[in-house]
Amino acid sequence: MSGTFLGMPAFPEAARTAVRDERLRANLRHATHTIRDRRATAVAELDDWEELRAAGKEIKDRTLRHLDRYLVQLEAAVTAAGGTVHWAADAAEANRIVAELVRATGETEVVKVKSMATQEIGLNEHLAAEGITAYETDLAELIVQLGDDRPSHILVPAIHRNRAEIRQVFADRMASWGRPAPEGLTDEPAALAEAARLHLREKFLTAKVAVSGANFMVAETGTLVVLESEGNGRMCLTLPETLISVVGIEKVVPSWQDLEVFLQLLPRSSTAERMNPYTSMWTGTSAGDGPADFHLVLLDNGRTDTLADEVGRQALRCIRCSACLNVCPVYERAGGHAYGSAYPGPIGAILVPQLAGVGGELEASLPFASSLCGACYEVCPVAIDIPEVLVHLRERAVEEGPAHRVERVAMRAASWLLDHPAVLSAAERAASATRAVHPRRLPLPGAVGAWSEERDLPPVPAEPFRVWWAERGKGEQ
Repeated sequence: MSGTFLGMPAFPEAARTAVRDERLRANLRHATHTIRDRRATAVAELDDWEELRAAGKEIKDRTLRHLDRYLVQLEAAVTAAGGTVHWAADAAEANRIVAELVRATGETEVVKVKSMATQEIGLNEHLAAEGITAYETDLAELIVQLGDDRPSHILVPAIHRNRAEIRQVFADRMASWGRPAPEGLTDEPAALAEAARLHLREKFLTAKVAVSGANFMVAETGTLVVLESEGNGRMCLTLPETLISVVGIEKVVPSWQDLEVFLQLLPRSSTAERMNPYTSMWTGTSAGDGPADFHLVLLDNGRTDTLADEVGRQALRCIRCSACLNVCPVYERAGGHAYGSAYPGPIGAILVPQLAGVGGELEASLPFASSLCGACYEVCPVAIDIPEVLVHLRERAVEEGPAHRVERVAMRAASWLLDHPAVLSAAERAASATRAVHPRRLPLPGAVGAWSEERDLPPVPAEPFRVWWAERGKGEQ
């Protein structure tokens, strides 16, 4: 999975560094609490929210059960509308297809609508290696790109930055795109937004190629749908001559009637709005209206394998609203970068190990990046039982992953001891006889030390239970 940040350590190590960053924690606490409070207010306005949530879950599950049929229907509809469909089995194939399509136009620059799928496959980096520059146009993505940073949130990729930091990024780096930041730039939101608007306007007007993702794809008509709040998506989707959309195969919905449910669920869950400010839809090509060439790259990249897992497949319901991040106590303290991929927070902890497998150190650690409090399930607009999937993936990580070797050795030793009652009894008697010299805490090496250094050992009783039972228990019956 190319979207896993290269060289990123396992979650515990990355989180250990993040939680010591007081500014980061303050930024995250302020932003996540603000978003989730507004969301709660927006959701409370609807008496039928739980019914909508159940409908979204059912639509997604029905679609996933018949995904092959709906994808074939989608391909036929897009083709009939003048578009071209490409199938990409993995990140490498998707990147190759997009690069070849851009090169065929003769262009060396593309503008981009915010897209989790292209982050997942590392498209920007691949295009750069091919001599093609990709310009992010979403405000938060622009901040991240100018700052040589990484996204840390699904909805607000620059959530880890405050206004003063953003102003400094603009002042320092906008000139690298050929247009310096305005003189006297302040950290007022309106001033920062205006600086970004002026900075991007030339790119919008001159770009010949755009790359997008999509929130939904309607199988019955071949229509793609993007929801965004700034209008940059509308510019990218209408002005260029060529549009290339990279979309995960799970984003398909059967009909417009199904889409209507998600157009209610997504805005309230993500931006706490009753209606999304910009909802852009396009179906193939139309002469004299919008891009003349439209290409849809349907991305698998582990999704078919995820679909085969009866417990884990519910992660494919995700509509990328980020509600689970905003209520997660682990995300609030560790931030998105600690998750080491394009998908942070609780949804990333269950999605990344399934798309990439639990064989890597980072992926094997992600299912353990949770307190299992259940807050993520309570706010999920499509009722993904994230705690259930986390426990399921923890089991897989223990069985398949490279970590937890010490735990496996300890469990084997305990199993052997319990299978030999005489040895167990002797160990219990020895522990009781030496209880006076037992330390209150037992310093252990490595990762286990983080657990043992914060916990007192339970006191050993004066005699083993077996002895107590033999002397007292039987006699009292």
